Amino acid sequence: MELTVWGIITALVVGLIIGALGRLVVPGRQDMPIWLHMLIGVGAALLGTVLARAVGIATETAGIDWGELLVQVVLAAIAVALVAGVGRRRSVTHR
Repeated sequence: MELTVWGIITALVVGLIIGALGRLVVPGRQDMPIWLHMLIGVGAALLGTVLARAVGIATETAGIDWGELLVQVVLAAIAVALVAGVGRRRSVTHR
């Protein structure tokens, strides 16, 4: 796989979409900046692709690979929930 400018732009756009979908799946409010969702989405997209191919879910299709996308969104949702949970535990309110 060759790393090109379009490849990087595509990874960022897909990461943003995967991060947004992961955020939508997690219930409640997440106080996280959009760049963190994008970073989580890019990581989930890469890790999801690797896992889907290792398990045999990912296939070479001309269109959208729905199985691979599902793995990516689930990983993004887990990561968003973990990061949002860590952020909630760290914020201390004094009354």
